Amino acid sequence: MSITKEYELVGMKRVSEVVGTTLKLMREYAKVGMSTKELDEYGGAILKSYGAKSAPYETYNFPGFTCISVNEEAAHGIPSEKRILKEGDLMNIDVSAELNGFWSDNGGSFVLGKDIHNHQPLVDASKNILHKAIKHIKGGVRISEIGYLIENEAKKSGFKVIKNLSGHGVGRSLHEKPENILNYRVKTNRERFKKNTTVAIETFISTKSTIAVQLNDGWTLVGNNGGFVTQHEQTILITDHNPMILTASNGIWD
Repeated sequence: MSITKEYELVGMKRVSEVVGTTLKLMREYAKVGMSTKELDEYGGAILKSYGAKSAPYETYNFPGFTCISVNEEAAHGIPSEKRILKEGDLMNIDVSAELNGFWSDNGGSFVLGKDIHNHQPLVDASKNILHKAIKHIKGGVRISEIGYLIENEAKKSGFKVIKNLSGHGVGRSLHEKPENILNYRVKTNRERFKKNTTVAIETFISTKSTIAVQLNDGWTLVGNNGGFVTQHEQTILITDHNPMILTASNGIWD
């Protein structure tokens, strides 16, 4: 979305604060022994209290208010009464919503309780790489350059990237142009980030896989070669200098 008027920036700030706060509160609410359905309903209630509507539910008729992916699930995990959270689970919560005609998107992976399975290095790599990538984004920078940075940083940390999941434009709908802000470089892509536009930048860092494949439920994605995947995502406003991180209320870097 291109921001041309003050009310548009106000609208994007507001919905971004809502989804960021919802993500933060859901992360704090998650406990061992809780079902992912209970956690999702808690998040849905927060969105409703702000007058916001769940973006995946509204846009794609997703069977939940938020996407909650656990352990081997890479993305788009369906909240379920049968999925009970355990100590050391690798979790990802992705929250996106619409409020007053504006849409925003954010997500984050974390370890529930004690890191008994040593997932923290993967989590740290994902959020640190996202931080580095966003610091390099400004008007005129090639999208492929950021993809190169993400993949290169992942390799230096001993990990891989998921190549068929990506960041995207966001604002007046959940997914807008640019549609593929990839986690690796496509040399033929000469598209550049544009000043005063809003985009969702996300990392997909993996231990073994490079492609996400869909399970028979029609939603849940897992890695093609197994292993684990972490994701971190912020909606930002691109400027001539450091981007404005609209979803900073999620506290994923705290």
